[in-house]
Formats: sequence, structure tokens, C-alpha cells
Amino acid sequence: MTTTVETTVAPATARGLTWEADARARAARLETLLGDPCDPANPHGLRALFAADDRRVPPAATEQLLADEGLGAEFVPLAYGGRLTRADLLARVLRPVFRRDVALGFGYGITSLFATGAVWAAGSPAQRRGVADLLLGGGRAAILHHELAHSNAILRHEFTARTEPGGYQLHGRKDVIINAARADAQVVYARTDPARGPRSHSVLLLDPAGQHAPAVRHLPRVTTPGMRGALFSGLEFDDYAVPGDALVGGTGDGVALALRTYQVNRSLICGVVTAAADTVLHSAVRAATAGRSGPVARRWHKPLTGVFADLLACDSMATVVLRALSLLPDRAHVFAAAVKYVVPDLLRENLEELATVLGARGYEHDSPEYGALDKLVRDLPVAGLGHAGTASCQAVIVPQLRRLAERAWFAEEEPPPELFRQGAALPALDYGALGIAGGGDFMAASLVGSAARLAGSRGVGGQIAALAELAEGFVTELRALREQCRRLPAYGTTALADPAVCVLSDRYSLIVAAAAVLGVWEGQDGGDPFLADAAWAVLALSRLGERLGIPVPDLPDNCLQQVLDELVRRYRTGRSCDLDAIPLAQ
Repeated sequence: MTTTVETTVAPATARGLTWEADARARAARLETLLGDPCDPANPHGLRALFAADDRRVPPAATEQLLADEGLGAEFVPLAYGGRLTRADLLARVLRPVFRRDVALGFGYGITSLFATGAVWAAGSPAQRRGVADLLLGGGRAAILHHELAHSNAILRHEFTARTEPGGYQLHGRKDVIINAARADAQVVYARTDPARGPRSHSVLLLDPAGQHAPAVRHLPRVTTPGMRGALFSGLEFDDYAVPGDALVGGTGDGVALALRTYQVNRSLICGVVTAAADTVLHSAVRAATAGRSGPVARRWHKPLTGVFADLLACDSMATVVLRALSLLPDRAHVFAAAVKYVVPDLLRENLEELATVLGARGYEHDSPEYGALDKLVRDLPVAGLGHAGTASCQAVIVPQLRRLAERAWFAEEEPPPELFRQGAALPALDYGALGIAGGGDFMAASLVGSAARLAGSRGVGGQIAALAELAEGFVTELRALREQCRRLPAYGTTALADPAVCVLSDRYSLIVAAAAVLGVWEGQDGGDPFLADAAWAVLALSRLGERLGIPVPDLPDNCLQQVLDELVRRYRTGRSCDLDAIPLAQ
């Protein structure tokens, strides 16, 4: 396929609004094509997806539907003939897929973006054109990670590349790689320097079509506890010859490229797995309302409203950081790690709360109405990379805390208001512009600004007063955190083994979550009366504050009821439980 570089001269604002409208239209089309997930006759419904998971095979019919829709184009930048404009819009397009099956979202496509991010960031024009043509034609790319500390099966072991005349000799083995057996391109993070340090690895773009035994060996398929329908298997290279033009960027750029692209990957995962939790929340509301003509039983008010508020908080965090990747690309690095640090844990806790509502129905594993809980409980740890994912986020956050405490907190200006406003035009995502260290802390600045604007409402009663008190509580916590972080070692990675230091990253990440909730609430234009009202934000911040251990005011009268009424309304009218409240297929 011939690719062309976009040369449009449309004003940035008009172009940005067109991008958003187009992305939402594509998401709505996917939602319609995938159909009612609870319809037992729907070949793309939950019953069919659960059956494929039980057989430990990909759902072939649904993968074909996604291929026919050209989903691979979503991972190719607009300049190379694709549809990728902004990361937040990509998350919106992918949510209909993840709302039904996390394994489908990973197995069919999102890992292709994770693999090719290094090419969009530093690849040569020829590499970018080749990868674009591959994905636009329905192909897949696999990422072969380097080994990380605290590695799980996906991140354990790595490859080494020895420099030879004209290229490299690739050696090593990894047992668990998603789509290793059916990838049309492989992006390998290979060790090219035995010494530890920031220049230890390089990125190689490989064509599997030219790989033959004995230099390359495909290892047997591995079935993981979660995402059983995704295809995991291994690869072993034994002095496999790689041409020099396979190098992406420069020798030793691998660590920097990983740090740059992983912030997109981390944020995007958080933006899409929230949609899967949305499905479980709908099933819990179904369980709480089935056969009842009256209101929801009081014992379910707290778990249902609490999870709804948490999902809105998760969506706030994910959406803001995904937008920041376009608007503030040189300063989003720490925030992306904080989001990935918080969201999977919140969702895990939410699933535990929803299990109490579902009760025995939660064990109906093949039920399209109630089986989503069981599957997501298994899939979520694999999607979030478990403890290894948490440790890698700590490794990003902790070394920055002293610098932020000394230079950024209570000293930096707030970010542009467009960061929090739905519908605001933003620049395109530019992988090459993403920063990997330094910069300030725009989220801490936003928190301080929000609290200052709300300060005049403290003590007057009602929801706004509660919101003002909560905002000031998080600012007080930020002040205390600043004093502790100023006493950290100058280079914080040496402190990662100290649990007391790692707790600082917990506290910081929850403060960031609160800043996102306040920013999104302040950014409402009144188009959605529920989001413009303070009830959801008060409940979300109260739950974050309880997790952080700061003083939390009593919930104002009618706060829980307002949130519950909106949740039941969305369930009965078939709308999502995220910030968009989009119509769902039913």
C-alpha cells in the first residue's frame, strides 16, 4: 500500500475537533458491530468470547470482524496513512473491544502499538513506511521486552545482540511473548552492552519471514492464568544474523526508547481496562435490580456508588495523562507511571467489592449477564503485568520525588485548561517529543490551583464545601510529602529496596489521582449535569482520601443517592459508566 504524508493546512483547532468527532464515530460503529454482549446468539457476545476463552483460543469470528474494520490502522499515525492522531482518542476507539474482552484487545491489536512505538519514535523513514504498510494490511507486530527487575514470565529473560560486520548476531530466549507465532514483525529490545546502564540495550526491527531453523526456534505455546485466549509462546535465537538496517534509532537507545514509549503503553492500558470493569459494574447493577420494582437495597448503595466513583476517577486519571502526551509531552513521564501505579489496584479492589453484590451469580462463569467478573479477575493481573508493572512504575516515580519536592511542588504554574476539557483541540501525539526525565509536575500545580479556587467555599455546607475541604486535605498531604521527599537520597533508585520510601510513591500517586478528579470536575462545561455536579467528585475524593489515610469529611446529604440514581439511570438506558456515558449496544 502506498503511504503519503499528511499535508493538510486546516487550522489546528478545526483539525483537532474533526479528529475527536471521527474517533467517536468509529467507536460508536465498533460498538454497534460488536452487538449486544448479553445476547446469547451474538457471535461476538460474551457467551461466544467466554467459550473461546474456555477453549484457550482466540475468538476467530470477532478477530475477523476487527480485521475487516481495519483496526490496525488505529495504531498507525495519520502521516503514514493510518488513523492514530491522539492517544486519548485511540483509547476511546478501543474501549468497545476491551469492554467485552481484555484478551481480545491485547491479542488482536494493542500489542502491535506497544511494539511499533519505538519505530514511530526513532525509526528511519523506510522502517516507518514498512511498519505502516504491515499494520494497514492487517498484520501484527510483537514486542520482545528486555528483562526487568521483579520480572514475571512475560518480562523474564532477554536477548543479546553482538555486533558483527554488516549487522548483529542475535542470541537468547524468551518463553512468553504475545503473538510470537503469528507476528509479521518483531521489535526486539536486545542487550548490546554487557555493562549495566542507560546505554545497555538497542532496538531491532525483525522480519519473521526470513527466520528459519536452526538459527530461530519457535517454542511451544504457553497458557497463562489470565487472557487465555491470547496466543503466548516463545522464541529462541541462536546466533541469528540481523542486518544493520534493522537497528531502530542508534546503538544503545533501547532504554531511552522504552522509557519514552512505555508512558504511552501504561496510560493506554489504564484507559481501556476501565471499560472492562464497566461491564462488571453493569452486571452488578443488574444483579441488584433484577426482580425488584422498588429501589436498590440499601446494603448495595455503598459498593455500587463507590465503584462507580472509582471508575470515574480512573477514567479521569487515564484521560488526563493520555491528553498530556499530546499537550505536555515533555512532562508526562512521571504522571504516566503514577496512573499505571494506581488504576490497576483500584480496579482490583473494585472487583472485590462488586463480587459482594453479585454473590452466587459471580460464579456463573459462562453467563453473559454475570460472567464478566470471573474473567476480568483472571485477565487484569496479566494486562497490568502484576508486581513487575508496579515495580517498574516505582522505579520511575521514586527517583524524581526529591527533585519535584525541591523545585516543582508549590512553585510551578498550572497546566493549560485544555488538558481537562472534553472537546478541546490538542496537538497530535508525537512519540519523538515525549520526555523521559526532568520537567515539572503539572498535576501537583493543578491540585494547588483547584484547592485555592475552592477555598472560599469551605465551611458553607453542602457538596461544594465538602469538595473544598477534601481538596485542601490533599494539598496538606502534598506539603507533608514535600518535607519527607526533601530528605531522600539525591538519586532515589538506591532507595527502591526500602519499603518506607516506596510508600512515598503510593502517597504521591493518590495525590495525582485527586488532582485529576478535581481538574476534570472543574473542566466541565455543563453539557453533562451529573459530571458538572460535585457529588461524584466528592465521593471519588473521599475514597481516595480514605486510602491515603487523610481526614475525610462526612458525605453531604443526598451525595450517595445522586450517584446511585445516575448509575441506575445509565444502566437502564444502556450507557457506559465512564466520563463519556456513551450508548452501549443492547
